[in-house]
Amino acid sequence: MRAIVIERFGGPDCLVYKDLPDPEPVPGQVVIEVKAFGLNHAEMHMRRGEWAEAAEVSGIECVGLVNACPGGEFPVGAKVAALMGGLGRTINGSYAEYTRAPVPNVALIESDLSWAELAAIPETYATAWTCLFRNLEITPGQTLVIRGGTSSFGQAAINLAVNAGVRVIATTRKRERFGMLEELGADRVELEGSDLSARIAEAKQLDAVLDLVGNSTILDSLDMLRRGGRACLAGWLGGLDPIRDFNPLLQMASGVYLTFFGSFVFGRPGFPLSDVPLQAIAQQVAAGRLKAKPSRVFRFEDIREAHRVMEADEARGKMVVVRG
Repeated sequence: MRAIVIERFGGPDCLVYKDLPDPEPVPGQVVIEVKAFGLNHAEMHMRRGEWAEAAEVSGIECVGLVNACPGGEFPVGAKVAALMGGLGRTINGSYAEYTRAPVPNVALIESDLSWAELAAIPETYATAWTCLFRNLEITPGQTLVIRGGTSSFGQAAINLAVNAGVRVIATTRKRERFGMLEELGADRVELEGSDLSARIAEAKQLDAVLDLVGNSTILDSLDMLRRGGRACLAGWLGGLDPIRDFNPLLQMASGVYLTFFGSFVFGRPGFPLSDVPLQAIAQQVAAGRLKAKPSRVFRFEDIREAHRVMEADEARGKMVVVRG
């Protein structure tokens, strides 16, 4: 099979095309003919050598057709989505004609959407849905701040939250992107900054914060919450540096909840992918209730350019790669 491999750690030119053996069918796993896959910042960090684990073939998610399933959990030829379960980390991922994913990390996603449109859904929407409805437990009428709203993750979260009847305040570092977030349904947009809690009118009254900027802003996010409010840390748009000398006694507000979610747990006990209504999300996208169209679509042959755009922060949403 044709695959894109990380030849060495570094820039986009480190991604090269290579012929590899097709993955062998193994009980407990599903061989998938990859039709398209979404691009993720994690893959950029893997390519640079900044991630703890990186397989030769990157790619943490895909959509495609079941090629083989020894255990019979999925019929051959079925449309499926696959994500995490070691893809791109400990096992070769989706930057290839075929990949092999653990059964718990595969889900049916029958839809008339194009492969490019389907590829914009799996990892981003599964993670956003879990953060909103499991970690934050948002309910209609609540007010939620989404920090890092212009990222593909942030846009998915805005879509899902607004569709659920939640009032959303979104943030971005660039004023020219305010309009884009308002079009997604954000009630208001604020300029992102580490002092947001001192500037936002709803400080100490907010029900929830989804923080995708990361360690540099999470303490500030906690300062915005009402008593009993929840913050979920789920992204690192501001970089991977840890919080230095974190002391909850001195730095964390009392009576608030700090939660974390990393999509790498999908498929593990307690975090089945089947918990996420991917099929229903695809139906809502098809019906126009969720605006999940990919921001840019690349060919398999253009992976270096796709990574260049991602690294330059020019994506403006979820980018996907279509094979064939």
